[in-house]
Amino acid sequence: MKILYFDCFSGISGDMTLAALLDLGLPRSLLIEELKKLGLENYSLEVSAGNRNGIAALSLEVRVGPHEEPHRHFSDIQAMIEKSSLAPGIKETSLAIFRRLAEAEARVHRKKVEEVHFHEVGAIDSIVDIVGTAIGIHYFRPDRVFASELPMGRGFVQCQHGRLPLPAPATLEILKGYPTKSVEVEGELVTPTGAAIVAALSSPLSSFPALAIEKIGYGMGKKEFPDRPNLLRLVLGESSDAYQMDRAIVLESNIDDMNPEFYEHLMDRLFQKGALDVALAPLQMKKNRPGTLLRVIAEEKDAEALAELILQESTTLGVRSYPVKRKKLPREVREVETRYGKIRVKVSGGVRFQPEYDDCRRIALEKGVPIQEVYWEAMKERKEGLG
Repeated sequence: MKILYFDCFSGISGDMTLAALLDLGLPRSLLIEELKKLGLENYSLEVSAGNRNGIAALSLEVRVGPHEEPHRHFSDIQAMIEKSSLAPGIKETSLAIFRRLAEAEARVHRKKVEEVHFHEVGAIDSIVDIVGTAIGIHYFRPDRVFASELPMGRGFVQCQHGRLPLPAPATLEILKGYPTKSVEVEGELVTPTGAAIVAALSSPLSSFPALAIEKIGYGMGKKEFPDRPNLLRLVLGESSDAYQMDRAIVLESNIDDMNPEFYEHLMDRLFQKGALDVALAPLQMKKNRPGTLLRVIAEEKDAEALAELILQESTTLGVRSYPVKRKKLPREVREVETRYGKIRVKVSGGVRFQPEYDDCRRIALEKGVPIQEVYWEAMKERKEGLG
């Protein structure tokens, strides 16, 4: 399994990420050709080599021309990306990062997402950083992306809204549920764009992953710090562990006064919002009332939004949450060709094999055959299709 690890020992920003992806091996010519599909003009991309504390790295700067750029809303950026000829995966990744930013700005300013008026983030340089990052992710195609805990500097930063405390309010909103640490550094280590990239693309890891390392890329920040090189390190490699370790959040609520028919809708909404698993279990509650335990497993970056959804879509008055560690078999989805057509199968640890229920059910209904017959056809193709 291919792993991309964001080693954020000095934080992360959009330009550092894109520079690190170029140093990792993203072809500059490919990046430029793909960015042209946005139809943006009035800018140039300057990439230069340098070093921090003796470590060679690339730095990146988006130079904007003399014409003043408009401030854009999220809907403007969404329309720009969707109407472009970028690959669907690049569009999806770009919009996921921008959506994180828009939702955070909306919470900070108490506005609706569609009313958020991007300032720095709506400028050309931020659009290039974010879409360029999506192009890089699409180029390397990692199976999983992980990131270290994020160091948070202190002090103040000047922006369009005036002088703001660090960490910036939008950065804090984006990183709800994500592990951070305080460091004795004056300055902004994690920008809102950097925070959105990490929150949208990665899962946090408390230690360096077990990898057979293939490539390493360094992206250089603009400032210099006395106690650390201002670099973002990206590490690409194959997982050398039979198991994967990650962290998750468990959300729980005891519910005893909800129409049981509503649980199906609640489960669907939770999965749409990013829940990894949703389970219901019977309870015997106080005063001998029958109830239901709702348990949701989620990535840390999605926990806050899922807790809000539980409060909105159920009758519970509160949600418990606690962190857990998970050890799991590596998983991938493949396809096998059967006499009924292609069926997706989940392969876990290279040995466990499970046909996708939704595919089996769809084919059974289309062909008018028992679902177990479709299921066993997929199982029969295990050796021939997967080896």
